[in-house]
Amino acid sequence: MLYQIYETQRSIMEPFADLAEVASRLFSNPMLPLAQLPGAQRLSAGYDLLHRLGKDYEKPVFGIPTVDVDGVNVAIHERIEIDKPFCELRRFKRFSDNTDTLAKLKGQPVVLIVAPLSGHYATLLRDTVRTMLKDHKVYITDWKNARLVPLSDGEFHLDDYVNYVQEFIRYLQQGYGNCHVISVCQPTVPVLAAVSLMASRGETTPLSMTMMGGPIDARKSPTAVNNLATQRSHEWFENNVIYRVPDNFPGAGRRVYPGFLQHTGFVAMNPDRHASSHYDYFKDLMKGDNSSAEAHRKFYDEYNAVLDMDADYYLETIDTVFQDFKLVNGTWDVKNEKGVLERVRPQDITRTALLTVEGELDDISGSGQTAAAHELCTGVPTTHRMHYEAQGAGHYGIFSGRRWREMVNPVVTSFIRAHQPSAKTAQAAPAAPQEAPAPAAAATRTAVNAAAKTAVKAAAPKAAARKAPVAGKAAAKASPRKTATVKA
Repeated sequence: MLYQIYETQRSIMEPFADLAEVASRLFSNPMLPLAQLPGAQRLSAGYDLLHRLGKDYEKPVFGIPTVDVDGVNVAIHERIEIDKPFCELRRFKRFSDNTDTLAKLKGQPVVLIVAPLSGHYATLLRDTVRTMLKDHKVYITDWKNARLVPLSDGEFHLDDYVNYVQEFIRYLQQGYGNCHVISVCQPTVPVLAAVSLMASRGETTPLSMTMMGGPIDARKSPTAVNNLATQRSHEWFENNVIYRVPDNFPGAGRRVYPGFLQHTGFVAMNPDRHASSHYDYFKDLMKGDNSSAEAHRKFYDEYNAVLDMDADYYLETIDTVFQDFKLVNGTWDVKNEKGVLERVRPQDITRTALLTVEGELDDISGSGQTAAAHELCTGVPTTHRMHYEAQGAGHYGIFSGRRWREMVNPVVTSFIRAHQPSAKTAQAAPAAPQEAPAPAAAATRTAVNAAAKTAVKAAAPKAAARKAPVAGKAAAKASPRKTATVKA
């Protein structure tokens, strides 16, 4: 019933929001007499704010027409490679008529970015994609709004999420020989499960997996998000936050966790900050500060656009990740495409390099939750594991914004490049594309540490960076579970 009430309210508010937009334009257009009245700018700003508070926010577009690659403008063509009932594998294909640039693009690593399915659309990672397109062939999982998926397309479980990731990895491996995987926030858990299952079967696993700000072990440094999940029972979540999609959507009758509830939870975490932000937006409009006002619009166009999640997937995520801690306890069984249960064993991963990234000020995935992956992936050599902490970065700062571009991305890019086989190596050993990269371990670690140090100097001159141990005497003395750590 709550979903129907919400939709009714939204339908009632929509014409008033449209009217407020029209009124704002009437009082701001210098060619119209209303704009000449005293207080017209204040009225225009007020109506504009009312419009944004009452409007319906649809799914944004990635909107990346070009990227700059070493001073050359490279065109981007966005297309769907695989269309699944609940997800699209989206590719950002690069084009250039500059022969030198084209040759460089062809030799760059392939990266699968697994976007979170936790309330927002994959476009939340727009800055991640735009930045990585300069040095990588980029694919991303674009999850669909469950209220738009007909019941005839079946259910969606956490197991299906894991199977989707495996299918996308195999698809890229078939086309390119291998790939690298980056997971941001929520997907760190299913991505680790997907790679673990592939390793246990003896399949080719990705060359590297980068895990950023995710709840691998949600018991460590619990945040408000973790506490909510642990303080409520499975029955409470099912009875209080699960609703059926109204009849006016393609997915009518599907049980979902509505996006508007997730959005309410996001805002409730920092209500004062959001109130101040909207007041600042009103003042920017009053002052005519169009650049600041546009920055506000871009952020909230993304932040306010939310999607529904299938109820089975949502409830199983709560149970598996935040209540039973099945991954770290070694009790997680995933049903594969054939309906057979398989135990998730991260210790079986031996040929995939591991990089974990955390933000110093992350209030969603607490300190140590992502780094816990190193405690599970004991089969990965120490020389192929690294942890990076971005000083001053919150949850969103590790994948979007200045700190992502100047601090985190150089480390991620260097780590991927260090574990990317050279063309000669790939030709010499086509049967084992998952083998360790051509560079020696010491050279690999040195390159990544250099990128980390450069990021520190560029973005945080006063921050201290601890150099990770390199192969040789330091690596020989390190315990099998020890992981190189760099703080910025």
